[in-house]
Amino acid sequence: MIGISKLYCGTVEPSDLLRYGRDSSKLPSHLLQFSEDKRPVIVWNVTRRCNLKCIHCYAHAKNIPFDNELTTEQGKELIDDLAAFGSPVMLFSGGEPLVRKDLPQLAAYAVEKGMRAVISTNGTLITPKMARTLKEIGLSYVGISLDGMQEINDRFRGVKGAFRSALEGIKNSQDAGIKVGLRFTVNKFNVKEIPKIFQLLEEMDIPRVCFYHLVYAGRGAELVKEDLSHEDTRAALDLIIDETKRLHAAGKPKEVLTVDNHADGPYIYLRLLKEDPERAKKVLELLQWNEGNNSGRGIGCVSWDGEVYADQFWRHYSFGNVKDRPFSEIWTDTSEPLLGKLKEKKKHVKGRCATCSWLDVCGGNFRVRAEAVSGDVWAPDPACYLTDEEIALAYGVTS
Repeated sequence: MIGISKLYCGTVEPSDLLRYGRDSSKLPSHLLQFSEDKRPVIVWNVTRRCNLKCIHCYAHAKNIPFDNELTTEQGKELIDDLAAFGSPVMLFSGGEPLVRKDLPQLAAYAVEKGMRAVISTNGTLITPKMARTLKEIGLSYVGISLDGMQEINDRFRGVKGAFRSALEGIKNSQDAGIKVGLRFTVNKFNVKEIPKIFQLLEEMDIPRVCFYHLVYAGRGAELVKEDLSHEDTRAALDLIIDETKRLHAAGKPKEVLTVDNHADGPYIYLRLLKEDPERAKKVLELLQWNEGNNSGRGIGCVSWDGEVYADQFWRHYSFGNVKDRPFSEIWTDTSEPLLGKLKEKKKHVKGRCATCSWLDVCGGNFRVRAEAVSGDVWAPDPACYLTDEEIALAYGVTS
């Protein structure tokens, strides 16, 4: 996760982190990515069921009941363990998490145990009543997925009317006083919708948006050819930066992030090095604290059936099941071969990743994407768009 607004627009300074000692238990949510202890943020896919048919769904969700989901009591046991372990955030996802009738109960329990509870949703099920319930239980944030305006979004979601229903969910959340943001997965079909997303942020006074790079997992694995070229990725990132800068300069600042491609960090730094060298120095420090991709370390996933994964996209390799062992035990058992290596993956990456001068900033990028294309989990991430000249640049360029 790369905070475009935090880094490029200077809304976060290194001193902001030092004030909290970079301790995840003390940091506000917008600074968690810079924590030193990297206690894992947990994505819990509470259900595989979904009322939509998104063509890029990593979970292969379907609108049918499944009988292998963790029960309410098993979910509470998971939350007890995570809270004691020090995990700062529980992100309830799916499928569509709101199809679970006990979702408010589980989210309330996480808040009661001292965790921040957030929901990743398609927004179509957030009625005024549900929004009020989520506000009452202390939900911190609702992330609602949109992949463009009505025509493009409904095509991606596979259900006509999904766009309008999502907008209603946004409005209902706002009316209830819940912080709400957008989630947008970038690809060839919708990259031209990015300016319209920024326009929507303005029109609806939405404070946050996350732009996700495409990950080749689940149904998204079938969209590899629809990912942006390296040149188009760079152009899209420049557009996102420019739009973020425009709103900031207009006195309408938004929190803008990119997710799932940590080449974005060096790219922003190198752009700032030309435009504002003094700010670039601070950005480099923040990027080094961020440490790039944290799959298997600073982020983890628990599936609907209790399986534990390095992240929400890595469903073909489980480290264990919370029905058999607590998450905290599974997560700290470095005798598990892949988990142990992911916690020190900079030692294991190959090719241009191994010699890249930005390895400490990027963390080797997305291993599951490298494996999807090459069959080798330690191969270079094919979505890295930095040139050979750019990856050879040493930090000395800051002097």
